[in-house]
Amino acid sequence: MKRKTTAGKIGIAIFLIASSTYWIPAAAQGRSEAYRCGNTYTDRPCEGGRPVKVDDTRTEADRHASEAGTRRAEARADQLERIRLSQEKEAYERSRRSAHEARQAAIAERRLASSEQLARARAQKLVSEPHKSSTRFSGSSDGKHASAPGDGGKKKKRRSSSDSSAG
Repeated sequence: MKRKTTAGKIGIAIFLIASSTYWIPAAAQGRSEAYRCGNTYTDRPCEGGRPVKVDDTRTEADRHASEAGTRRAEARADQLERIRLSQEKEAYERSRRSAHEARQAAIAERRLASSEQLARARAQKLVSEPHKSSTRFSGSSDGKHASAPGDGGKKKKRRSSSDSSAG
């Protein structure tokens, strides 16, 4: 019978060793320590680092209330982001429209200036060109109506009806 008990003890020992190797990492995670190394936190000690207590001692109700507050804050942040994006989009559209209107106004102003310059040039050209004399005014100084150029200064006589039948 001694053999069975020895074999049984060895089997139990093997079982305990196997189960302890399974539970040791889980137990180590539950008792993890954190160290503050400057402005960072790590699970390994570092030079000049000091241990930090990381156990959460809050009650379940406190934890739920904190999570609900976090969800509300995240929802409000999302809402504010959407509002900001829509305001930025509206501002961009206003700026784009304003720039378009300014370009259109500049184009219209250039067209107007160009047409005014053209009108001034035409008026200047008309003033500087010599005018052809008309049949009514040839520029004689005596005030009498002169004949048209090429007439030799003689007026044509009208034929009377009696002259046309005689000749």
